Amino acid sequence: MPENPTPSSSPHILLVEDDVFLVRAYEAILSSEGYQVHVVADGEAALKTLAEEPLPAVILLDLMLPHKSGFEVLEAIGKDPRLAAVPVLVLSNLAQQVDVERAKALGAKEYFVKADTPLEQVVEAIKRYLPNGK
Repeated sequence: MPENPTPSSSPHILLVEDDVFLVRAYEAILSSEGYQVHVVADGEAALKTLAEEPLPAVILLDLMLPHKSGFEVLEAIGKDPRLAAVPVLVLSNLAQQVDVERAKALGAKEYFVKADTPLEQVVEAIKRYLPNGK
């Protein structure tokens, strides 16, 4: 029988999202997959969290956030060598190609339009960026 991962060994996902409904949905599915989920609701809180250890294994980042936009968070991540290896997956309702290109130019590994993307697709993307796909 496989062991359940202990909280300290479970991959840590930072979810930066201000929509309470989406936070609950992502927390539920990610927790059921064995991930530890840390949620912050604005860009400033995301940067404060990223200034601390341990770093998350993956960051799920909305772009339209209070205080600092997701674009500003991406810019700050790109300037911090400690965060260079942390993949950022963008979840946004901004569906214009210019927004996708800007996010990817700032370092986003994936870009998902919330309205068009099932939660399971985001979970599969997270797995691709984790060691051993876990």
